[in-house]
Amino acid sequence: MLKDAKIYVAGHKGMVGSAIVRELQRQGYLQIITRTHAELDLCRQEEVEQFFAVERPEYVFLAAAKVGGIVANQSALADFMYDNMMLEMNVIHAAWKNDCKKLLFLGSSCIYPRMAPQPMPESCLLTGELEKTNEAYALAKISGLKYCEYLNKQYNTDFISVMPTNLYGPNDNYHPTHSHVLPALIRRFHEAKEHGLSHVTCWGDGSPLREFLYVDDLANLCVFLMNHYSGNETINAGTGKELSIKELTELVAEIIGYKGEIHWDTSKPNGTPRKLLDVSKATKLGWKYRTELKEGIRLAYEDFLNNPMRAER
Repeated sequence: MLKDAKIYVAGHKGMVGSAIVRELQRQGYLQIITRTHAELDLCRQEEVEQFFAVERPEYVFLAAAKVGGIVANQSALADFMYDNMMLEMNVIHAAWKNDCKKLLFLGSSCIYPRMAPQPMPESCLLTGELEKTNEAYALAKISGLKYCEYLNKQYNTDFISVMPTNLYGPNDNYHPTHSHVLPALIRRFHEAKEHGLSHVTCWGDGSPLREFLYVDDLANLCVFLMNHYSGNETINAGTGKELSIKELTELVAEIIGYKGEIHWDTSKPNGTPRKLLDVSKATKLGWKYRTELKEGIRLAYEDFLNNPMRAER
């Protein structure tokens, strides 16, 4: 991408989109196009097509999505499928229709089968049953990456897909019931410390294994791939390292300074037993993450403390 290329970042207010904007600015890109939801509803095809016809972006980072943790996914299955499929199809289709040079679609590691081989290679997509707790979201994301692949094959576009592992960092969602595990733990342990609670209760039994990637590292990879990768197969984005949810809770408690006990509610679901990505493709391309988990959680907690309004949403 030339430094003066017109670059549209869809979802720039979210955690991933805002990180991509920061990374583009850090690298000196000059024409970054953004629109808020109030200015452009990506679920409305007519609005999206009009936007692309007028702005004619050369490159698109599709980071917009309806996201949430287990509770949100289970309670709004239809909404998660509809909103995500509509917005991604509208943006991808409009990018193709208006001769966009390149598009990067951001998916999620939840697209892989529940009992996929570990670490999960890109080739295991659609080889087994999905995790039921986020099936609707996963199906929408699979549709998006497949649409990119089919456009490449039929119309010779250059649309690529990236599948990140669990993300965290600045501008995360710390909602008590609709956030992902790490920001939810940050809020829970912070509030327990503030109120002097003797214990914190966490879901499941703490045994699932998870991998976490700092969102600014993902943004760096996205810009890297936009400049250095073309192909139909998605690229996994992660660290290649994992830890148990129990170990994660203990680490978050340590960083926040919570001294009470941690209890486990085994009546609540664990989710997928293990989710570790095979990141060998990204590594072979010459990319590696920078931020270790302990430092990343410290930075995320700092973001939580410095943005009190975000903690309420």
